[in-house]
Amino acid sequence: MADPAPLPDHDDDITGERFRWYLRGFREVVSLPALILATSFVGFAALALEAGITLAQAVFMTGIVWALPAKVVLIGAIMAGNALPAAAFAVALSSVRLTPMVVALVPELKARGTRNWVLLLLSHFVAVTSWVIAMEKVREVPRGARTAWYGGVGSSLVILNMGVVTAVYLLAQDMPAPVSAALLILTPMYFLTSLWGSARERAGRVAMALGLVLGPLFALLTPEFSLLVTGLVGGTAAYLIHRFTAGRAGA
Repeated sequence: MADPAPLPDHDDDITGERFRWYLRGFREVVSLPALILATSFVGFAALALEAGITLAQAVFMTGIVWALPAKVVLIGAIMAGNALPAAAFAVALSSVRLTPMVVALVPELKARGTRNWVLLLLSHFVAVTSWVIAMEKVREVPRGARTAWYGGVGSSLVILNMGVVTAVYLLAQDMPAPVSAALLILTPMYFLTSLWGSARERAGRVAMALGLVLGPLFALLTPEFSLLVTGLVGGTAAYLIHRFTAGRAGA
């Protein structure tokens, strides 16, 4: 789809247009993906309470360590008594998976004259839910307003879930543990279905299918490194299959 007409040249008009696009992005908080993500944060709040994390710490983690799996990894490291460098490394390693999402999204957001610090700031909001929303709708937004629009998308999700964590943390003492665990499992289920639907190439779906098969196997063989090995083996195999099938199609 071609980009709509560019933004007005006058500074006041540009500011007004961008603010309106920010509000349009903020309205994405009223959507099914945002609702499912918020439901997953219910489980996170209960987990934080069980781990001895204070309310202020849990809310701070929600705003700063945005991706939910990274927060779960951090709480797991805290509960295991790991040292700070080990916990930081584990969180960083779990977030490496977001790098391809940033690489795919930033060119869609960048316009002529967009400053690098704006893109760096917006990359903080990149997680599966915000990325899926952006990749589905960003091309409907004028290029000059895309950073403002995505800022609305990301900030709305962060604010929503900071509120969810606050409310649930105060009520989680009365929530049965199985319910909390079930709500937490909604997150990977949503991630899988969202990524499957937004995959632009068959290689992405092949990688996800291989991950579903190889994950349980490597969990038994190498439980400490199962996620890393599954991603490495499944991703490499999907890439090789993609290259092989593309080569045959071009022959």
